[in-house]
Amino acid sequence: MMKKNNNIKVWLFYICVLSLFGAMIYFIVLKGGTFEHQIEKTRNLIVPGAPAYLGSSFELFIHSFMHNMAEPSAILLLQIISILIVSRLFGHFFAKIGQPTVIGEILAGIVLGPSLLGKFFPGTFNFLFAPDSLGNLYILSQVGLILFMFTIGMELNLRDLKGRLSETYVISHASIIFPFCLGMALAYFAYGEFAAGHTDFLSFALFIGISMSITAFPVLARIIQEKGQTKTHLGTLALASAAINDVTAWCMLAAIIAISKTGSLSGSLYTIGLAIIYVGVMIFAVRPFMKRIGEIYKNSEVVNKSIVAFIFLVLISSALATQLIGIHALFGAFLAGVVMPPLPNFRKLIIDKVEDVSVTFLLPLFFVFTGLRTEIGLLNTPYLWGICALFILVAILGKFGGSALTARILGESWRDSLSLGILMNTRGLMELIVLNIGYEMGILPPTIFVMLVIMALVTTFMTTPLMSLIYKLFPARNIHEELKEQQAFGIFKALVACGNPENGRPLLHVAKTVLDGSQNSLAVTVLHITVGTDINPIHGEEFSTESFKVMREVADSLNIPIETEYKVTDNIGHEIVHNVNVNNYDFLLVGAGVNLPGKSFFRKNFFYPGSLIKDKTRYFIENSKCSVGIFVNRNFSKISRTLVLLDDEHDEFLLRYARRLLHNNSEVSIRILDVNNLIATNESIGRFVGELKEEFPNYIKISKHTHLTPPYISGFSFMLISYKTWNKFTVSGNKVLESIPSTLIINKKSSRFHIQDIKNKK
Repeated sequence: MMKKNNNIKVWLFYICVLSLFGAMIYFIVLKGGTFEHQIEKTRNLIVPGAPAYLGSSFELFIHSFMHNMAEPSAILLLQIISILIVSRLFGHFFAKIGQPTVIGEILAGIVLGPSLLGKFFPGTFNFLFAPDSLGNLYILSQVGLILFMFTIGMELNLRDLKGRLSETYVISHASIIFPFCLGMALAYFAYGEFAAGHTDFLSFALFIGISMSITAFPVLARIIQEKGQTKTHLGTLALASAAINDVTAWCMLAAIIAISKTGSLSGSLYTIGLAIIYVGVMIFAVRPFMKRIGEIYKNSEVVNKSIVAFIFLVLISSALATQLIGIHALFGAFLAGVVMPPLPNFRKLIIDKVEDVSVTFLLPLFFVFTGLRTEIGLLNTPYLWGICALFILVAILGKFGGSALTARILGESWRDSLSLGILMNTRGLMELIVLNIGYEMGILPPTIFVMLVIMALVTTFMTTPLMSLIYKLFPARNIHEELKEQQAFGIFKALVACGNPENGRPLLHVAKTVLDGSQNSLAVTVLHITVGTDINPIHGEEFSTESFKVMREVADSLNIPIETEYKVTDNIGHEIVHNVNVNNYDFLLVGAGVNLPGKSFFRKNFFYPGSLIKDKTRYFIENSKCSVGIFVNRNFSKISRTLVLLDDEHDEFLLRYARRLLHNNSEVSIRILDVNNLIATNESIGRFVGELKEEFPNYIKISKHTHLTPPYISGFSFMLISYKTWNKFTVSGNKVLESIPSTLIINKKSSRFHIQDIKNKK
């Protein structure tokens, strides 16, 4: 009653306030009518800065709308919107076909540039990307590059490189020297025709050489991670070689910029000297100071806005210093990232804050700005396309040949040597940065710039298909030998795929209780996949270690030997199925469903179990070559009272899993719900159930079909059901399974290693 009276007072007060102030507003408007005679005098006043215009109200609105659209800020926003939409569409398409998204984003820039949009829709192009409107876009793209180079510097872990400065050092520098020399030789023949009168030969040759020598470290790292090779010998070798390559190439680029600006080596000594002093200050003064900062602010709870602002201050100051010295702001941003505290958690926190904005928002602006400079129409003769092909050939021979031959001479296998050469030949975004610097300095003429952009695209695009080809030509191991070995040792391989390792606890419990046996050894691999190839891959190993910490603890408590695998992909279903089929797993265990409180509204209306098998889980079942188990988590704690639902003679295999449950857990009791009286009518099932009752007399009971009701089923803690039976009830709309307990839905497929019966007594 009291609450009702309070509500009446609130509404009365609200009405009084509205009435009072409404009356005051009306009185003010009424008094203002005395100025009505002045309206005619002011009707034709013009908005400052806008052209005079007379017409109807609608025409005036349209005129004002077009005027606002032509404002520099509106043009910039339209440019950003179009760039983000097109770049994400192209990036998504190339990710779907197994290519780095960077290729799609570069092509998006070319599509929006004069080569396509400008040629076929010149009006739209001139309105959207008018020359006098590109200044703001250029500044934003440079900010994006500075932030991106900062994250690239943070991706490098100098401590990891210290132990790999023998083989990787030689391979890395060979992958620079070979293409650099070939590039300068090519520049000697191209200079007279394409660059004479445009720039001096030394600057031209140095930029052609360094453009041939660049490796796209971020793209290489993502390819290695997507293929699950981060912890392999090849992955480690490639990452270390590319990291050393990056550091060396950027130092060379700084020196080349200094030489190019002065025209000679002697004239650049002041710039190079100041650069050396700058590097020394950053390494020996700033880096130790930042390390102390990192020890204090090493977790997300204390990394506040103040420390983030301080890090940005260091970044911008470093970039400004190198810009003033004369070696480009990007080098300062890169080195600022290198000197950040060598703490994985700290670096990951900062990268997560910076990379999303730089990679997804600002970096596409740079790609499009590069596309606006790339006029494919400049290559308008077969001769020029032949020269472009020559540039591509020299780039591949130098980078691929220098890396692969050196690795082979140092004792690597042909498979790893060729793979390393292909990976080091990836250029991507890093190449575009170098080319744009050369273009802005007036060293690379437009025609050569276009050829080198095409070269960057081709060498990046060819990486993934050539890697697949190498794996087919040089298989890692004979799969039949591996199968014979697994069968000889009785290894039952299970893949547990979980979206979040924290949610993998019940999956491990289910794997141990349902799959472990005495006649084979259970080997479990836990796979965690993150959606999105834009995820930073460099700290993947540290991230996976931290992510799987809980899983390892659970596995140790259950005495299950597990391996962990962390991958980043845009297609989870395909990646899981590919992993299962290629590595010949015997069982795939995936999670489905969520923990929902309550027993009525949520379970009946918000989530109906039949929807589980309609999407990704159905894809697993239909495409995996092994048996698949789908675990539906309903506030799972442990397996005790278990219901085995027999509806069809083919459900006999569930009894084998039931036997394992009884063997592996003394707390388990089994209730067999015989829907169609199979125990009496099917000889095989009847004999199997009899053996179970004889083996576990106090733990096996039979229920008739009359118990097939939601209340009865919900009274158990765990249920085993076949995929076929599940489909029968859910597809037909039967609501008998609407109140299921935690459930394992199993689809049985013939494989090399069937689940074995356990004859041992408890």
